[in-house]
Amino acid sequence: MYDFEGKIIVVTGAAGNLGQAVVKGFLQSNGTVCGLDHRSGRLEQFKSLKEGAASFYAFDEVDLTDKENMLSLAERIKSEVGVVNMLVNTVGGFSMGEPVYGISEETWQRMMRMNVTSLLNAAAAFVPTMIETGGGKVITIGAKAGLLGMVNAGAYSAAKAALLRLTESMAGELKQKNIQVNSVVPGIIDTPQNRKDMPNADFEKWVSPEQVTDVILFLASSSADSISGAAIPVYGRL
Repeated sequence: MYDFEGKIIVVTGAAGNLGQAVVKGFLQSNGTVCGLDHRSGRLEQFKSLKEGAASFYAFDEVDLTDKENMLSLAERIKSEVGVVNMLVNTVGGFSMGEPVYGISEETWQRMMRMNVTSLLNAAAAFVPTMIETGGGKVITIGAKAGLLGMVNAGAYSAAKAALLRLTESMAGELKQKNIQVNSVVPGIIDTPQNRKDMPNADFEKWVSPEQVTDVILFLASSSADSISGAAIPVYGRL
């Protein structure tokens, strides 16, 4: 449906459940994908999925919470692969089970690092080059909980709310630079971990990673060049 031939796309959290679907979607659409993940050896699977003009480059053991590490990685990608046109930041973290009055310092800091600091550092690494080259796309992954606080998940809700506000701020800052910045806002993504965390939920109402990917691919395409600062809901039947 879309053709990203000649485009270099950075996907953070590439070995995660959503990240894998996003990588596959871009590879099936002729994109050149740089997959980033903090784990080792989880990205080799994608090298066999290349089709047509698609190509995949694996960068593992990446710490998105380390700004200097990210800046160095951006230079490495620019040298080894080329100029990045798009950033899809799927990295994030989820935590529930603590009421607001009982949120631990560890939970609070972890949610902020995984959901907010990761975006700040990814943007610092790749947006300046987009500005220099005259355009690009940044796509973040929000959450319904970032719009309406989730019971017993206050730290997660606050982190996703911060991510959405940062997305909106970047959209305003970069709109004259031909860089569109948007967020996809899933309800609950159907993943093994989410099923484990919420065993009594109705999984059929959730959205699949592939359904979220469909929206990401649209936002990354030229069809969405007039859209920036949006938070696109992908709630399934919740």
